[in-house]
Amino acid sequence: MTSHTGAATLTHVQCLPADAPLAAAWRQAAAELRARLAPWPPDPTAAHWRVHAQTPGAVGKGDVIWWPLSPSGVPGTAASAQIDAWRAAGAVVLCSHALAQGRVEDTLYTRDAVYRVAGADDAAFVPAFIAFLDCGFAPHDALVLARAWRTDGSHARAEDADALGAWPTVLETFPMVLGQVPSPGRFPPCPSRLGLYPVLPSADWCERMAELQVGTVQLRIKDHAYPTLRSEIERTVAAGRRVTHDSAWFINDHWREAAQAKAYGVHLGQEDMAALTADEVATLFATGMRLGISTHGYYEMLAAHHFRPSYLAVGAVFPTTTKVIATAPQGLAKLARYVKLVSPYYPLVAIGGIDEANLAQVLDTGVACAAVVRAVTQAADVGAAVQRMQREFAQRG
Repeated sequence: MTSHTGAATLTHVQCLPADAPLAAAWRQAAAELRARLAPWPPDPTAAHWRVHAQTPGAVGKGDVIWWPLSPSGVPGTAASAQIDAWRAAGAVVLCSHALAQGRVEDTLYTRDAVYRVAGADDAAFVPAFIAFLDCGFAPHDALVLARAWRTDGSHARAEDADALGAWPTVLETFPMVLGQVPSPGRFPPCPSRLGLYPVLPSADWCERMAELQVGTVQLRIKDHAYPTLRSEIERTVAAGRRVTHDSAWFINDHWREAAQAKAYGVHLGQEDMAALTADEVATLFATGMRLGISTHGYYEMLAAHHFRPSYLAVGAVFPTTTKVIATAPQGLAKLARYVKLVSPYYPLVAIGGIDEANLAQVLDTGVACAAVVRAVTQAADVGAAVQRMQREFAQRG
């Protein structure tokens, strides 16, 4: 087994006050834990954080306050006002409340969002949270990684140690995202290796993929008022049925129209899924269609996992011009870790900025499906481009 221990240092996180014993203990433990996570690519654009071991007098963007709550777990009026003031100033506030049997519930407040999870408590939680912040993860993703961490090492698989060190790769140790509507059950499965996955703007484009016998395709028309939307969906569903091998064709967003057309599956964004009521989720499940859900990191993958979809999509892997995404590009190092965590349970689809030039690098992470847009729609010879990309998948079995 390769050792990944190294110099104990943090590059993106300060623990304050610097001379406080608790801050010093956090800093040392976090740096040692950080060194066990395998070499991590440096990111000069990563945010810098100040994690406070004492209640600070003044805060701003980049400050993180951890605030363990009283046994009731509910902030009082004064505490709620303080949290709101810190959020308004740009700080991140993490409130933790101990539950029975070693469980804990966390609420993470940012300026624009609130994230809630429940999981197992561990003595190394705060150092782990600091270490994952130092790796460049957003606070809500650092939170779920830290709650997955186990001092006994049960969060990591021995077979991953040479490549990933002690990185959390065991889904069962990750916390549960709270506040979601009930899941009606596991959605029907789709092929585990979805392969090349063109995401296309019209039925005309999808019909060209049927002529090329492309097994996985998505029709993506974001405009709900598109004048011929039903016809576009019906034509796409019919085209998918002309594919004779492993046909798995999806409709983006318009799940009711897709169900009426008896589509194979639908794909929903994270916000679209979160907007559904419990009755709507149950209705979607009852259609029997497959479901894919977009995610942009660990927290959103756990939120999607709650609904037991047919596949998860994660991105953007690289910068992309086809969609406005609030999160920074994920990169290949994160993608490789997502594959280790998710692929035993769901097909994982990499998406965002993928083309012929970087497809091989993407597939080297172990992901078995890559969604492409411009690599097809802007290709000089569409048929040849599709065949070249399909060969990349075929070479990996």
